[in-house]
Amino acid sequence: MTSIAATAPNPKGPKERKHDLIGFLEKYGVLLFLVLLIVLFASQNPRFISLRNISNILTEVSIYGIIAVGMTCVILTGGVDLAVGSLLAFSAMCAASVLVMLGDTFPVSWLVALVVACAVGTAAGYLHGKTITKLNVPPFIVTLGGMTIWRGATLILNDGGPISGFDEGFRWWGRGDVLGIPVPVIVFALVSAAGCITLRYSRYGRSIYAVGGNPEAARLSGLDVKRIVVSVYVVVGLLAGLSGFLLAARLGSAEAVAGISYELRVIAAVVIGGTSLFGGLGGVGGTIIGSILLGVLLNGLVMLNVSAYYQQVVIGVIIVIAVAFDTYAKSRCSGKH
Repeated sequence: MTSIAATAPNPKGPKERKHDLIGFLEKYGVLLFLVLLIVLFASQNPRFISLRNISNILTEVSIYGIIAVGMTCVILTGGVDLAVGSLLAFSAMCAASVLVMLGDTFPVSWLVALVVACAVGTAAGYLHGKTITKLNVPPFIVTLGGMTIWRGATLILNDGGPISGFDEGFRWWGRGDVLGIPVPVIVFALVSAAGCITLRYSRYGRSIYAVGGNPEAARLSGLDVKRIVVSVYVVVGLLAGLSGFLLAARLGSAEAVAGISYELRVIAAVVIGGTSLFGGLGGVGGTIIGSILLGVLLNGLVMLNVSAYYQQVVIGVIIVIAVAFDTYAKSRCSGKH
């Protein structure tokens, strides 16, 4: 007599095991890839894991990682902001122009620069958000236009030339450290912590997920969808201004070409970190890992003497793969229901 146990189907067949593997990669794939990259680059060049190089990687990551925290909120609502690189440069150039006009009359130049850069970024983000919600223009188009407008405005401010000559207090924000930790890294950590707490534990964070998941359902439940959409562009604009201030402090000058292709890096970091371009799924934790992965990848390729042209190709391929995997994971989840 055949036992029931012998004839019962395997509770975990090949298809379910495949789903388990996809689920595992969905959760831990980026972190695993990051570890593999570090091992690979360290094996090719021992200087890759030196404290100095690690500090350089984290400092570089911090500049666009700060913006990526804001971009996470934007993408969670189903939007995108292509103007962040140009806005970074414009905010820094505005701050530097104000400092030139003030001369030595104001003793705390870094505070003036910080306020001006963040105010300009916030105002531009508000303008983007209002244009999207009031005129019903797609975010892609609004911010694509903004990318050109702010870059052109940056060139106009100082005829395309840089502004330098900042004092030591200003430069400390880009080159200084606290207990051996670079200041930009500390700022990135604080911004990331604030982003994680806001999205995970606040009502505002839950509203962002609701708007990205289903805008109409969010509206019917009483949420002011337009106000929330405007707010996320204000946030990313503010953080672009903050990053512009830090980058100018690090370079010792505000440059018209600053932030070129940063929008690509920022979006790549967010998407690689698992935030869905369709909205409603993701978080700052993944964005942090995605930002570091991107920084490790770019730094490692430079240390291996890979051409900058190929670096752009690699980033583009990674974005396509990440989005393709996200689409597949979503279709897999839908197939289960």
